[in-house]
Amino acid sequence: MTIPILLTACDVPGPEARRQALHLPPPGFKGIVEKGIEPFEKYCMVCHGVKGRGTDQGPPLIDRVYRPDHHADLSFHIAVRDGVKSHHWRHGDMQPIPLITPEETEHIVAYIREEQRRVGIE
Repeated sequence: MTIPILLTACDVPGPEARRQALHLPPPGFKGIVEKGIEPFEKYCMVCHGVKGRGTDQGPPLIDRVYRPDHHADLSFHIAVRDGVKSHHWRHGDMQPIPLITPEETEHIVAYIREEQRRVGIE
């Protein structure tokens, strides 16, 4: 007995739609450390402190918890897009920051990673 199978096309988002949904910059875009300083100071420093050292409002990003093998660069994009529930620290939840573009986020990540390397976090 043969059972017929009906296949239907699904609306699968293309690569560009997936990239945008993940809040990622265009393929091949590279964050530049120097271009990350200004948006970090504008959007992030109030909670994460000068050079990402933390405050009483937000955790330090220059900490082993945020090393690349524990928090990949994508996690920063998702945090900007969706916010973050407090899980490593007791500073409260981070709200989404819709004003930061994917390109600015990538520059901020480059800046944070450089600051981490300066203190031996790889």
